[in-house]
Amino acid sequence: MEFRDSMTLETRRGAKGRHMAAAPDCLFCKIVAGDVPAEVVHVTEHAVAFRDINAQAPTHVLVVPRVHYRNAAELAHGDPEVTAELLRVAAAVAEAEGHADYRLVFNTGESVGQTVFHTHVHLLAGRAMTWPPG
Repeated sequence: MEFRDSMTLETRRGAKGRHMAAAPDCLFCKIVAGDVPAEVVHVTEHAVAFRDINAQAPTHVLVVPRVHYRNAAELAHGDPEVTAELLRVAAAVAEAEGHADYRLVFNTGESVGQTVFHTHVHLLAGRAMTWPPG
């Protein structure tokens, strides 16, 4: 499924009305804009959820904000309402996929596994998971 949004990221407004520029080389900005196809499973005004192409569990969905922030810490500081929206969307996707138990993971920084520098939360479900991860 390909998702196309009617607004460009350059004119998109964050939850508090400020303009947020897209990062021109950001894969997730391109997915949100509909320029790169993805299997989108849930869309809200502030977030897009799509299946991870490198799935680590039977259900592995990425939930990203429509606004561009490099990592979870920057988003939490800059737009806490959108941060909360990512968690609401993840919960809705888990429920829609039939999972009461699931794991949410934010990676903030290259040394802990962040490879795309656009805030995203991994929703993982459908198999037993161990602790500690990694």
